[in-house]
Amino acid sequence: MLDIKLVRANPDLVKENIKKKFQDEKLPLVDEVLEFDAKLREAKTRADSLRGQRNAISKEIGGYMAKGMKAEAEEAKAKVSAMAKEMEELEAMEDDLSAKIRERMLVIPNIIDPSVPIGKDDSENVEIEKFGEPVVPDFEVPYHIDIMERLNGIDLDSARRTSGNGFYYLKGDIARLHSAILSYARDFMIDRGFTYYVPPFMIRSNVVTGVMSFAEMENMMYKIEGEDLYLIGTSEHSMIGKFIDTILEESELPQTLTSYSPCFRKEVGAHGIEERGVYRIHQFEKQEMVVVCHPDESAQWFVKLWQNTVDFFRSLDIPVRTLECCSGDLADLKVKSLDVEAWSPRQKKYFEVGSCSNLGDAQARRLGIRVRNKEKGNYFAHTLNNTVVAPPRMLIAFLENNLQADGSIRIPEPLRMYMGGKEFIK
Repeated sequence: MLDIKLVRANPDLVKENIKKKFQDEKLPLVDEVLEFDAKLREAKTRADSLRGQRNAISKEIGGYMAKGMKAEAEEAKAKVSAMAKEMEELEAMEDDLSAKIRERMLVIPNIIDPSVPIGKDDSENVEIEKFGEPVVPDFEVPYHIDIMERLNGIDLDSARRTSGNGFYYLKGDIARLHSAILSYARDFMIDRGFTYYVPPFMIRSNVVTGVMSFAEMENMMYKIEGEDLYLIGTSEHSMIGKFIDTILEESELPQTLTSYSPCFRKEVGAHGIEERGVYRIHQFEKQEMVVVCHPDESAQWFVKLWQNTVDFFRSLDIPVRTLECCSGDLADLKVKSLDVEAWSPRQKKYFEVGSCSNLGDAQARRLGIRVRNKEKGNYFAHTLNNTVVAPPRMLIAFLENNLQADGSIRIPEPLRMYMGGKEFIK
């Protein structure tokens, strides 16, 4: 959510940013905010004036009564009563105008970083850099589900009967590999100085609207019937929500957190849930990284978070590339975002396995996450997040890149201690 002072001072900048994100239907919202804001300030000014007058007249009433001037006292009381009624009406008007302003401000997109390429959708994202040599072996690489089934590691038929499409049972060494990757990711981030968390897997609606846009909420979140609770789509939601309505000391920054959670997503708007695959699914697990920091440090942390994911995948010998997300592909709260994509030898192309985002102070404004500064006044923190790893989607890249000609799967050195010393899955 933008600072209302920015919208007042530079509405043209806000409108130009909306155009860069190809959301012209939101342009009228800026003028509506300005109109409601002017009325709100006018109402507050009138209320303050009435409050001062009321206090002055109230003091006079005692004097009138002491002097036996009952008529004057009654007249003064009538004025105070009329003022109280008008102030009550103004208070209701202020609440209504404030709600209308917030409703629109929550929809107006955040100001994107000047470095963000301008484009309508993900087809116009820009490749930044590649890491590792993408290899296509001289033998056929089967579909990832076929690899898992040959290793007796997945049961989709049972999952369809219990839950429908978009769910799965992992078993045996594939299930163990899934857990090993998450355990390695946990330790990988702890070794980089992040504090490990297991957060709540459900959050209240005020946290949901604080961490994401309405469009994301509608397309992603599962609502718990009869409760003010939603299943999280990623642990970022709980981890940022952890700081709601708090004032942090500057000495406590940066907050560097890494969190494990299951994730639940409706996947509305996706190109259909694959009947056999585990790429787009309703339930998965993820190791996330979250940073809450000083505004001057968020650009540096953005680079560090992105590098962590690249280093993690390269430690497992998986080639990756990074894409700069264009303006039209950025969620409304994001200032800047990079996607990390892993190489698929079977498809001979890269596919997304993680996303690194700088949200500026957007989430902090929505959730009231401030930092104390006695000299300059309190300010809003900046928040960032990035995926370390999200299996079982990541298993696709892992299995394809570590598949051997005999059908076995090589286990890279960092994972072997989590796999009981196994070097191969056969």
